[in-house]
Amino acid sequence: MGRRRAPELYRAPFPLYALQVDPSAGLLIAAGGGGAAKTGIKNGVHFLQLEKINGRLSASLLHSHDTETRATMNLALAGNILAAGQDAHCQLLRFRVHQQKGNNKAEKAGSKEQGPRQRKGPATAEKKSEAETQREGVELGVENLQAVQTDFGPDPLQKVVCFNRDNTLLATGGTDGYVRIWKVPSLEKILEYKAHEGEIADLAVGPNGKLVTVGWDRKACVWQKDQLVMQLHWQENGPTFPNTPYRYQACRFGQVPDHPAGLRLFTVQIPHQRLRQPPPCYLTAWDGSTFLPLRTKPCGHEVISCLNISESGTFLGLGTVTGSVAIYIAFSLQCLYYVREAHGIVVTDVAFLPERGRGPELLGSHETALFSVAVDSRCQLHLLPSRRSVPVWLLLLLCVGLIVVTILLLQSAFPGFL
Repeated sequence: MGRRRAPELYRAPFPLYALQVDPSAGLLIAAGGGGAAKTGIKNGVHFLQLEKINGRLSASLLHSHDTETRATMNLALAGNILAAGQDAHCQLLRFRVHQQKGNNKAEKAGSKEQGPRQRKGPATAEKKSEAETQREGVELGVENLQAVQTDFGPDPLQKVVCFNRDNTLLATGGTDGYVRIWKVPSLEKILEYKAHEGEIADLAVGPNGKLVTVGWDRKACVWQKDQLVMQLHWQENGPTFPNTPYRYQACRFGQVPDHPAGLRLFTVQIPHQRLRQPPPCYLTAWDGSTFLPLRTKPCGHEVISCLNISESGTFLGLGTVTGSVAIYIAFSLQCLYYVREAHGIVVTDVAFLPERGRGPELLGSHETALFSVAVDSRCQLHLLPSRRSVPVWLLLLLCVGLIVVTILLLQSAFPGFL
């Protein structure tokens, strides 16, 4: 595919590691930092207001939440509660969005950290639509709720956090290989079990309380509470590489489009070891109830670093360790969009613009929008134009017309044909 450039949506004053989108308020939440090292690089969670200005999607800093000496490495969102992985701990944050009584937004913006998308003064507001002007009066507050240590390895680090379907429980995984389940918002631990030898790379909560984990021990496991239900085998009906060990890098559940009750599991497999001539990485789609592999497709030779799925389950978003970003269609695992080295360094997270709330308003005429963040401190926007499709009635009309023309030509060439 040809090389293209993705527009830069926002640049933070620290490396970015995690990303979430709040559909109701149209917020893009980006987090990261420089950690505890005294390098002068801050740690924080930035709340960005997504807006449509002159037909283009833009993001402006609405609120900067300081996380002191702790960099946020992973995020999960449930309503207005964020679960943030910070070193070996999980911190719950609650944010509230409300309208200001006075239109002093421009004055407050000047006191916050400056960035390339910082809100402008009244001159910019005059160019906006009525809806956009009203949002100039939006302000956001953040409060720290409970925090708890979630990993206890030699070098403890929470690697992944995920809410269950009704947002009453929180699952965490880290370098010690244990899954721990916590009540929300008290963060009272109700279950823990050893899921993998070595660190957990990713986990996903599925139907009926089942949980899927993938780890550096090259295993993918399905759990019911602390009981192992089964292990996944992606090469069962796919390619085999006896001399190239693979491991699972990421796992996500997604809906089946047009079937609200249906569910698919998607996993990414990458080479377990770095090779001079890297073999391809693979995407696998699984049945969400039987956990049998449905199809496996290669997704390039760049090592995949992160995976996400659109709200409707239609698209998959991928980021790579070399900074590339791609969008695949979930049904066929076909690549629809690809930007080589969009970031030039490892992509740490990707997130789709939700298809509810303010999503359709912000999306406009595009089919989907994917956000990506990386260690280069940038958040980029990847828009997939709507694919043109021919209506079924028009195809039928063309077929009928083609048949009529063929009959007339045959009648003209062979007068006794009919």
